[in-house]
Amino acid sequence: MPLNAPNVLTLFRILLVPLMVLAFYWPGSHMHVVAGILFALGALTDWLDGWWARRYGQTSEFGAFLDPVADKLAVTVALFLIVQANPTPLMALIAAVIVGREITISALREWMAGIGERAHVRVAALGKIKTIVQMVAIVMLLVRESVLGFPVYPVGQGLLGAAAVLTLWSGFVYLKAAWPHMTTVRPEHR
Repeated sequence: MPLNAPNVLTLFRILLVPLMVLAFYWPGSHMHVVAGILFALGALTDWLDGWWARRYGQTSEFGAFLDPVADKLAVTVALFLIVQANPTPLMALIAAVIVGREITISALREWMAGIGERAHVRVAALGKIKTIVQMVAIVMLLVRESVLGFPVYPVGQGLLGAAAVLTLWSGFVYLKAAWPHMTTVRPEHR
């Protein structure tokens, strides 16, 4: 395991997850704001570790494995917290759509890599837009408080709904790209 700067940032992002949970449940005023800040810090380190790895040629197999694990762990735990704080059918459905898509696309990428076709399910621009909208929404929903009269929570709810739509759309794009490979009968599977 190469312990380069990008991998240290990814490990740091994983360590932020339990701190976010503790902050979310810690008694005291404004601790949910701290939870939102910790999630935002994780999202920024996600961008930074990817940029650093590409810029300085420090990509590694370990980093390629660990980075999406850290991302999905942070998003899934944050969505659990948000649904627990607002246990409505709509919030649960939105969280299920986002988490379900992440599991499906992760499995699809793994399967495509196994047949040597991973290039067909690379992250596309739509996936990056979905991630940005989703991260901003989650930060807002963790923070919950209005800031200078700005309705953080309702805007966060709207953005998370938009992220769910983008999640379905980008998931469809990935599945469409993989479909020809999924429906091809391979000699070893006859």
